[in-house]
Amino acid sequence: MKSLLSMSLLAASLSVPSVAQAQPDARAPALLFHGNYCGPGNNAPLRPIDALDAACARHDACVPGNGLPSRVCNLRLQQEADYISRDPRQPSDLRAMAGFVAAGAAMLPFDPNSLAVAEAVPIPARHWEKVRHHRSHRRDIVQAE
Repeated sequence: MKSLLSMSLLAASLSVPSVAQAQPDARAPALLFHGNYCGPGNNAPLRPIDALDAACARHDACVPGNGLPSRVCNLRLQQEADYISRDPRQPSDLRAMAGFVAAGAAMLPFDPNSLAVAEAVPIPARHWEKVRHHRSHRRDIVQAE
């Protein structure tokens, strides 16, 4: 029940449109739940505090002024947050928050008429090296049997 309430709160707070521009009022927005960009509004021009906050800043920049983001913007946030949640180099509390953001991003409203072009989420080269190593190791095992 508690997690359902938390997810509902996240979805509601993420659904408020925000723009990655300095707010006219110098106060920090009251509904940010992580860093300077995760949640409605932002603290621009401050820099993101970590990888998750940077993903939220890119999402904010993708949202047209006082409008809804495209589905692609929301999917990109979901993918980036999911990647961060699985990155063992990140602190456990950041991975947990990123998982929370990834789940919430899937529920965000979007503009169905938007035709935004998706940008690929970069995946580090060392990830692909691990995948190639794993695949070659599997082939060695199959050949040995």
